[in-house]
Amino acid sequence: MHDQPDSPATDDDDGGYDRPSKSQVKREMLALTDLGKELIALTPERLRQLPLAERLHDAIREAQRTTSREGLRRQTHFVGKLMRDAPADEIRRQLDVWRNGSREETAAMHRLEKLRDRLLEDDTALTELLNLYPGVDVQPLRTLIREARKEARANTELQQGQEPKRKHYRALFQALKNLG
Repeated sequence: MHDQPDSPATDDDDGGYDRPSKSQVKREMLALTDLGKELIALTPERLRQLPLAERLHDAIREAQRTTSREGLRRQTHFVGKLMRDAPADEIRRQLDVWRNGSREETAAMHRLEKLRDRLLEDDTALTELLNLYPGVDVQPLRTLIREARKEARANTELQQGQEPKRKHYRALFQALKNLG
């Protein structure tokens, strides 16, 4: 038996691995293929809004036109392969915004809903609104508020099972949305 001197361990010794494991690489490739599947399901209009290389865009469009199951499977894997060079994080962020809406958009919608409710409950809210938007034509707003209030009163008298009317309620929201 030969005694070999112990080699000194260094801090940067990582067992000889200087790249991700095969399992990690496979997980990343599957994630890119799944992202490619999401892209294949998008409309052409949405696809054009993403930062895709022309070759990747063409491959996705080809997958969308493919009708055979096996052909679609192969084309999907090809899209996944091309996704290696795509800005995947940027694409995922945009898909998330489309799926969930941005937080800013959601917050803006909530502010408009609160404003609409205040306008229906309190006449001073209209004065405050006009101070914020002095050039607004007040007459259509007053008409919408008046009609939405009538609608709300009529909705309180509905029998069970009857659908409440919300035409003017929604129209007031749209008018407020168009102000800003």
